[in-house]
Order: sequence, then C-alpha cells, then structure tokens
Amino acid sequence: MYKNKVLRSVVFIIGFLLFLDGFILILFKKIHLGTILPLLIGFVFCTTALWIKPIHSFLNQHLKIKKIWQFGWIAFAIWLISLIAFFGYIQLKSNQKHQIENVQAIIVLGSGIIQSKASPTLAKRLDTAGEIAIKQPQTLIIVSGGLDYGEVKTEAEIMSNYLQDHSKIPAKRILQENQSTSTDLNLKNSQLILTKHQLGLDSKIAIVTSDFHTLRAGAIANKQGYKHFITVGAETPITTRYNAWLREYFAYISGWLLGEY
Repeated sequence: MYKNKVLRSVVFIIGFLLFLDGFILILFKKIHLGTILPLLIGFVFCTTALWIKPIHSFLNQHLKIKKIWQFGWIAFAIWLISLIAFFGYIQLKSNQKHQIENVQAIIVLGSGIIQSKASPTLAKRLDTAGEIAIKQPQTLIIVSGGLDYGEVKTEAEIMSNYLQDHSKIPAKRILQENQSTSTDLNLKNSQLILTKHQLGLDSKIAIVTSDFHTLRAGAIANKQGYKHFITVGAETPITTRYNAWLREYFAYISGWLLGEY
C-alpha cells in the first residue's frame, strides 16, 4: 500500500510539473507540440494518480477498453524511449566541437522574432555566428528569414541589425535572404545569394542553427546538394530547451514523411 501511494505521488508530481510547464509557455503564446504535449501528458498523469481506483474499477468492467488502455501505456513507453534516445543524440551533438576554419560563407537560419526583436533562441544563433565571423573577417554572412505574421520588419533585417549591434559586424558583410518561412526555404533561397557572390554548393559553408536543429538542417542541406558544409549548433535557452527539443522530435519525423530529406 505504501509503495502504491509513493508511486501515485511521484506520478502526480511529474504530471503537475509537465502540466505547469506547458501551461506557462502557452500563456506566453508559445503554442506548438512542444508545449501542448507536456500539458496533455501532465493532465493524464495527474488524472491517473488522483483517480486510479475508479479508473481500474471501470476498466475491470470493460475488458476491451482495458486492453486499449494497456496498449496505450505500452505505446507511450516505446515512444518515450525513442524520445530519450533523440534527446541523447542532440546532447551528444551539442557537446561536439567543430573546427570552423576557412569557411567561405556562414548561413544563419531564422528562428522567430518577438516584437521586432530576435527571440532568445535566435539571439543564441546570432551570437554563435558572430563569434565565428569575428575570427574570420573575410567570410560573408547570410541571414535567412522572411516576414513573420504581425511584424513590420523581416527576420533577416532584424538578424542583420543584431549582428551589427552585438558583434560589430559591418553591414557590407551581411547578406539578407528575406523571403523564406522554413528551414527548407532558408537553405534553398540562400543558394541564389551564394551564386551571386561566386560561391556554390561545393563551397565550404557553416550552417548556424540551434543544437536541437542541426540533425534536420544537415539532412535538408544534404538533400539540396550542399557538399562541404558543417552544422554549428547554438545552445538553446534553458527556459524553452526541452520543449523545443520535443517539438523538433516531431518536426524531424514530419520532415522525413514530407520528403524534405
């Protein structure tokens, strides 16, 4: 009996934390699978912990539903293992250090803006790109991102201004790709800018994005024919890190299903 109470308490606490995490981020208008799913999982965990006896009583009277319930938990366990493996891969990749020397161009992928300012995630990408650019003063930088809903400036323009203000990168080094609305278009539209500056898909290019995004960005770059690139992952802010990683888990699967790589 004591073990059951402890287990129920643990499940409830985990559920409450997951629910609170999703709820708070949704209040800040971060509405995507990475926030909705923890909220729903948390709700299920809390409900199960509080009403486990009535649930078991109901299931024992409806054996078909009980089998579905059991299958659902097995499927959830398998999914959770795959998610942990995905998180482990991201953590491993984010700890790897690349030799970023003699790159001919740096492509910084967009990640959203908030009230005409770089989001915390985007700021981390730009800071990382700025560090590379300072060490290689001849390298061109392509900032990529179109016009977000409700904004008056393109993401590329805000990214350019950020690099000028925070990393003191001269404006003449920064090229704006201001039409794209996805990673696929970020990389595709950047090819036109590369061509205009006598660079091609065989040029040595650093693609700067977030740690959780390097896997998918690299796969898309490969599919589009980029030959000598490295993906550089910027750290994701702790406040949204695991929600972003969770969203990327589904984005990677959907990208594969849509044939992006």
